[in-house]
Amino acid sequence: MASTLKILVLLLLFSATTFSHTVIDTLPGFPGKLPFKLQTGYIGVGQFQEVQLFYYFIESEKSPESDPLLLWLTGGPGCSALSGILYEIGPFNINYANSTGEIPTLELNQYAWAKVANIIYLDQPAGTGFSYAKTPEAYMSNDTLSAQLAYDFLIQWLLDHPKFLGNPLYIAGESYTGIIVPQIVRKIYDGLESGIEPRLNMKGYVEGNPITDKYADPNSVFEYAYRMGLLSDNLYKSTKKSCKGDYMDKHPENAICQYDLQRVSECTERINPWQILEPICSEENGENPTGILLPQHWCRDDNYLYSEVWAQNKFVQKALRVREDTVREWVRCNESLMYDFGMERTEVYVYNVQSTVDYHRSFTNKSCRVLIYSGDHDMVVPHVSTEEWIESLKVEVEDEWRPWFVEDQVAGYTMKYSKNEYELTYATVKGAGHTAPEYKPQQCLSMLQRWLSNYPL
Repeated sequence: MASTLKILVLLLLFSATTFSHTVIDTLPGFPGKLPFKLQTGYIGVGQFQEVQLFYYFIESEKSPESDPLLLWLTGGPGCSALSGILYEIGPFNINYANSTGEIPTLELNQYAWAKVANIIYLDQPAGTGFSYAKTPEAYMSNDTLSAQLAYDFLIQWLLDHPKFLGNPLYIAGESYTGIIVPQIVRKIYDGLESGIEPRLNMKGYVEGNPITDKYADPNSVFEYAYRMGLLSDNLYKSTKKSCKGDYMDKHPENAICQYDLQRVSECTERINPWQILEPICSEENGENPTGILLPQHWCRDDNYLYSEVWAQNKFVQKALRVREDTVREWVRCNESLMYDFGMERTEVYVYNVQSTVDYHRSFTNKSCRVLIYSGDHDMVVPHVSTEEWIESLKVEVEDEWRPWFVEDQVAGYTMKYSKNEYELTYATVKGAGHTAPEYKPQQCLSMLQRWLSNYPL
């Protein structure tokens, strides 16, 4: 009774906050009614609610009243939640074979993560997807502010959806959100320790192909390239000796290192870092029946053009209840926000957090479950750097390195670490790139389902 009263008081305190949501029954491009519950909406955050964050909420298809609640953040920063929904873990895929009209055709994804969890997909920060700001100044953001506003969003979303306060809560994300997710997790644990209401049923977090250290991750590309057979033994040994483990700096005073790094670059510059076995997109474009410009030879970027056609369609935006006149042009990833290794800022975003390893280390003294996974063909954030920072946490190994299986086939390799009430499961996903669920959806759903159920991978 006391807890209910506190929540009512908080609702009154947040009564000035804009809660706007609608249940969506049908969507252009999908035949018939949706066979799952989809809600979209906006929540205002920041001073005077200048930032309006757009979200998609999809209820679990199994037991929404008791299944875990995941807050899902797509990377970039600036990549829309719709990218995760259409290409990775969401309930839809694009039916490319039948997408020849003005609106691409959607089909159900049999490996959607909503099979086992309730998921909030959040467009963040402002300028991402359908999220926007009311003033030019409010579009200015950075790593710490982005995390703060995402945390504020979560609190307010739960106040607007109090029936999910008791569900096990996990913060989840991929790629660049390896910088954002740990900060949100820290804020939640700090809030719990301070007795802040509402009390979140925090259980842990999930990170896929996560950027964690902005020096160590790209520096590990050299080691990864060697392990994958892209560099010879002689070149590897010579570069390791001449550059003394630093493969990121220019080394103007070290001619031998400069020469070796040039040879390394010649071996790797035409490799697709997102999935090293896939082709790099051609500069030559053709045209398909939809009117979308496509390279003459397929590459994965071709797929992303369909989402832009779909999301820019005014009937789609109306169906999603997007506010009119708030979206200039929907893009899957906003290049004015996106991070490239070595950058300090763009005109509107400052990359002010260098590493989140210390955040991860601080959680080892909590009651916390962690799942970290890496596509083993990802050369953007190589699994070798992820494994290195996990080892640096100095948590005892509970289960040694071993294969895990889906349908009697090796799906990847896994280890488990534990310390008191803390546990971390690490998994590689065999053959997956950046990020894993897009390339290996069946394996990634099996991984998540087992982990959420406390089963070994």
